Amino acid sequence: MDTTLSEDKATQIKQAILAAEKISIIMHHNPDGDALGSSLGFYLLLKKLGKKVTVISPNIYSELLAWMKDHERIIIGNKNKETCLKKLEQTDFLIMMDFNVLSRIDWLEPIVRKMDCPSLLIDHHPNPCNDATYLISDTSVSSTAELTYECIEKFGWVDKIDRDTGECLYAGIMTDTGCFSFNSSVPRTFEIVASLLNTGIRKDMVYANVYNNYSYNRMKLLGLALKDKLVNMKEYHTAYIALTQDEQKKYHFQPGDTEGFVNYPLSIKGTRFSALFLEKENHTKLSFRSIGDFPANEFAAKYFNGGGHLNAAGGETNLGIQESIDVFVDKLAEYAEKLK
Repeated sequence: MDTTLSEDKATQIKQAILAAEKISIIMHHNPDGDALGSSLGFYLLLKKLGKKVTVISPNIYSELLAWMKDHERIIIGNKNKETCLKKLEQTDFLIMMDFNVLSRIDWLEPIVRKMDCPSLLIDHHPNPCNDATYLISDTSVSSTAELTYECIEKFGWVDKIDRDTGECLYAGIMTDTGCFSFNSSVPRTFEIVASLLNTGIRKDMVYANVYNNYSYNRMKLLGLALKDKLVNMKEYHTAYIALTQDEQKKYHFQPGDTEGFVNYPLSIKGTRFSALFLEKENHTKLSFRSIGDFPANEFAAKYFNGGGHLNAAGGETNLGIQESIDVFVDKLAEYAEKLK
């Protein structure tokens, strides 16, 4: 499976995009800053080419991301199913952003599988599916937003990146690297950021909108998580936080409110692996972070139907929250040597 962006492939994709009249961009379920930033960034650029472009999110995204240019034009699929399905029926070129398997688009998976138009997948997660006509995947890049920039450059459209497009792409890179604290050791990442800065992006504004714009209730929930729900397992160099549905409801949980919670346990001296458990209606959602060479993605895939990157992964289970924690703790013993 060829996932590289060769000159020949770039030419083919560019021609397919230019030949298309109605283009749809779809991101993964529970979109984060990278999914939203890469999708809206490419959307804004394609609009400059005169294309009719629709951006679809399977479900609602965090209000912390509701500042990007034209975010209000995103079709929230599960709230506007009829409109969403109509737009997909009319699509003659489909772009899939920031997911490696179609299950990541949740209820839209069977619909997208039935589409027969050409498609492009841009992603940076391991083990991408082969469901697209054109597949661009590179796990060495910081983010899908960075890879989107690389595509734009190969297509010869860098001069069409303005401040609005640049801020979307920068947000994707910034959030997927934890403000450049991980997945950002390659000089090319900063060369691309420098290029975006030359478009006049307001990087301090982007940071403030994402990280200094939380609700009072979110801060109270964080306080609870750190004061009463943080468990430190020194013997495994691991710590975790678990939040029940009642605890989330008490603080009026909104999508995105627990963003970043999983990173806090890694601040404990000697901790190499952290987890966040969120109890949902019929399942438990898990997020994992690690330091060094501990494979968070391997652990997520092996025990929690998940995956992701070496140091940042996620998964979920149909078990209750306490049962999920029990499995987590039990399986840590198998990784004791790697956690030293």
